[in-house]
Amino acid sequence: MNYFLAKSEPSVYSIDDLQRDRRTVWDGVKNAQAVRAIREMAPGDRVLIYHSGGESQIVGMAKVAGEPRPDPKDPKSAVVDFEFLNRFAQPVTLRQIKETGLFQGWALVRQSRLSTMAVPAEFIDWLRAALPGINL
Repeated sequence: MNYFLAKSEPSVYSIDDLQRDRRTVWDGVKNAQAVRAIREMAPGDRVLIYHSGGESQIVGMAKVAGEPRPDPKDPKSAVVDFEFLNRFAQPVTLRQIKETGLFQGWALVRQSRLSTMAVPAEFIDWLRAALPGINL
């Protein structure tokens, strides 16, 4: 199982929306690097849901619920289905992540505008320690 992070402005599509809908098609990704991350996803992989747009925090988790496929609206892009798993009782902020000093090489810290990315295993280990009891 691999881990990814997907960013969304909460005013566009939030963890509340995903929890209500239970499942959604993740689309609208244009950046080639972010599209590549979507194409690397496989059913069962986990996706950290990140609120951008001033919040800058990881707020919950989804799982990949189907194979990535071409975006019918944009042949250069790809879409994938996400299924809601949980909401974090305590969001993890970008500031907290940066303050660890451990993840300077990760795209979340390095490339602030990248919307979808792989998550390093070391971050998942750190997150498990930071959020004891959370099912990752």
